[in-house]
Formats: sequence, C-alpha cells, structure tokens
Amino acid sequence: MKRSEINAVIREFEAMLADYRYFLPPYLSFTPEEWKGKSHEFDEIRDNALGWDVTDYGLGDFSKVGFALITLRNGNLKQKDKYPKTYAEKLLYIREGQYSPMHFHWNKMEDIINRGGGTVLIRVYNSTPDEQLDKGGDVTVHVDGRTYTVPAGTQVPLKPGESITITPYLYHDFEVEPGTGPVLLGEVSQCNDDEHDNRFLESVGRFPTIEEDEAAYRLLCNEYPAAE
Repeated sequence: MKRSEINAVIREFEAMLADYRYFLPPYLSFTPEEWKGKSHEFDEIRDNALGWDVTDYGLGDFSKVGFALITLRNGNLKQKDKYPKTYAEKLLYIREGQYSPMHFHWNKMEDIINRGGGTVLIRVYNSTPDEQLDKGGDVTVHVDGRTYTVPAGTQVPLKPGESITITPYLYHDFEVEPGTGPVLLGEVSQCNDDEHDNRFLESVGRFPTIEEDEAAYRLLCNEYPAAE
C-alpha cells in the first residue's frame, strides 16, 4: 500500500468517529514526531500493539480485501505478569466493497458490534476436525441474546446497534451490504493474539508492504520507535 492511501483511510476513519461523537484516547492523535520523544511510560501501547492498524492482508488490493482498525485495549499472553488484562477492545472501519477473509480463532471469543453506518454481513461456518469448512452442518448463532440456527454459509446481517458472538473454531468473514455505506464496527473480546490465534482458510499476510510516497500522518501499531 502507498503511505498516502494509509493516511487517507485513517483520516476517513477519524471523520466517521467524529460524526458518531466517539472520542479516542490522546495517544491516537500523536504525530510521528511526538512519538520520538515518548518514554517507557508508553510501553503498554508499544508492547501490546495498541493504536492504528491498516491491513490489506499482504494481498496488495486494499480496496477489495482489507480494512482499518484501532486496538484500544489489550492484554499480553506473553507478559501476563506485566499486562494482566484478559480482554481486548477494537474499533474497525470497513468500506463498502471491502472484504475480510474467512478465518477462526482457536482461543478467542469475541462480540462483533455494528456501531454505526451501513449493514455488515457476517458469513458463518462450523469447522471440521481438520479445520476446514463444514459446508453441511447448521450453525448455532448468538445475536443480541437470541440463539438460533442457520444453514452453513449464511450471511448474518447486523444493522447499527446489533451484534453477534463469535465462538472459538467458528469460521467467519465479513463484508458490507451493497448500497448501505461504510460501517463502524466494535469488537469486544478475550485477550487478542493476532500472531498465534488466527486460522485463515487461505494463506494471507498481516501488515502491508508500504510505499513511502508521502510522510506518515499517524504511525501504525507496528511502527512505534523505541522509548528514549
């Protein structure tokens, strides 16, 4: 991705949050220059990859596959004594026409919440013992206190205010219902570990390769300089 594209989507994300009067912690407005002077007081942000995140899954076509997100809070399974939180919270911004690939989590349970905008479609499948799609079995879904079953591959629509619980080993992907516009999603979950707890059906990457065509507007969560 070009840095200019990353900057643009972060600005779009900020604008949507402003429209919905969703206020962010101060560190999310730090400039790259301001980050250079931050001490070890900010290590929780660095160590737990809190902050801005833009991914194209390494596929190089962000307009079709990818989204932007903010990790607001998270524990750290490698440093439980230092960071004992057992929970995480994220915000996600997905445009109409974008897609997040099919995956499940071995350990993490999460709620995906439509915080505003268009309608998000969450497609669900059970997994087989060899971690493939169970294309024949009905799927039990939990949507805002309602438990029911749907056929494998059903896209569960979530309008603003609605949410779905994603349990371990439940395959899911998501995209925006055409014609409804971009979506602001929330995620509330157990401690998040992107490095070890994502099982994608197809092999994908994590962070984009960045072409530096302009200066960074915000640093991504994997770009923080070491503490002075």
